Amino acid sequence: MLAIDDDRILADLRTLAGFGKLGTGVDRTSFTEADMAARQWLCGRMAEAGLEAAIDGVGNVYGRTAGVRAAVLLGSHTDSVPGGGWLDGALGVIYGVEIARACRLARASATIGVDVVSFADEEGTFLPLLGSRSFCGELSDEELTGARNSAGAALSKRLADLGLGARPPARLDPSRYRAYLEAHIEQGPRLVSEGIDIGVVTGIVGVRRYRVAFRGRADHAGTTPMAMRRDAAFALFNFAVRLAERFRAAAGPDSVWNFGVVTVKPGAGNVVPSEAELVVEFRDQHEATIRRFEQELHAVEHEFDGAQGVSVAKNLIGSLPPAMMDADLRETLAAAADELAASRIAMPSGAGHDAMILARHIPSAMLFVPSVGGRSHDISEDTSEIDIRRGAHVFARAVELLLARFERQRGPNS
Repeated sequence: MLAIDDDRILADLRTLAGFGKLGTGVDRTSFTEADMAARQWLCGRMAEAGLEAAIDGVGNVYGRTAGVRAAVLLGSHTDSVPGGGWLDGALGVIYGVEIARACRLARASATIGVDVVSFADEEGTFLPLLGSRSFCGELSDEELTGARNSAGAALSKRLADLGLGARPPARLDPSRYRAYLEAHIEQGPRLVSEGIDIGVVTGIVGVRRYRVAFRGRADHAGTTPMAMRRDAAFALFNFAVRLAERFRAAAGPDSVWNFGVVTVKPGAGNVVPSEAELVVEFRDQHEATIRRFEQELHAVEHEFDGAQGVSVAKNLIGSLPPAMMDADLRETLAAAADELAASRIAMPSGAGHDAMILARHIPSAMLFVPSVGGRSHDISEDTSEIDIRRGAHVFARAVELLLARFERQRGPNS
């Protein structure tokens, strides 16, 4: 059994949480002073673990095992949302560094190694999944040049100011990597509410996001009879209720949807609203279910367009395809949990992760550990020490099983 030091894992996680510390959480958004200090520290920890480590041109911290013919890649991210949690992403990165260290000590003559990566800007301060998209060659020069944060600052200038712009980006080498594994906190309540130790992720949900615009007419709210109004807001509210009914009928067991943004204009208590907008988002790990949701949205749009003098039109503003995790890797994670007597369930990930990008290029899988209260993206985010330790040992055992399998498949001299 691979000997990892879970005390060191906890110590490293707590040290990392000191960069951008905010109460019990962190504020470590991408390319801030705190984020870059954390990346420099992490690069040093990778080097201490025996990896050849560097920060690339988009901020990815990348550590490679020297002298091997192939590798398993472990990783996640260390940037945060504003006022975020101390474990989101960081857990998987620190697990990876410790496992790489243990493998170097226990498998000095091995031909299959462990590499570790902390991807930049997973949370999307400038571009969602920036680091993994760059690593996999999915990021165009136009996107990189045009990317800006919410304050209007250009990513290209920020990278230049940090001295990163002239560095080459690290690139995925499919001939080197046998698999990508990512450990993460669940960020939801399922594991903790069911008393389960480990989640083996079946797939990462796809996302569709639409803006639905309603156009009516502004009138005096005190003098215009109800039957004569062309009220964009009433149309929006009725539309949302009807759409939720249709979504419930079309949903799969793990489907979710959200009406997260509502805008009404002119926004006065004594004026009938002339304009309203609703942002509709839905997620599922199966593309067929997502298409059903789109069909329901189109049907309700058609039903409401022109009713009571209000026009309705939708516009796609965001789309990510679902990503299924590799079946063999999932079985390996499950086997590792069983060996260590950790209870487990198979479950989808409702949040996006770097693994959804890697899965398009190499076999990929994810492991979840419980989140206290199901909380995440908030400074209240936490996971018990017992769950952190247990997750580390299950993850390490899974990596060990994979390395042994890959060594057997090709032989020591191939």
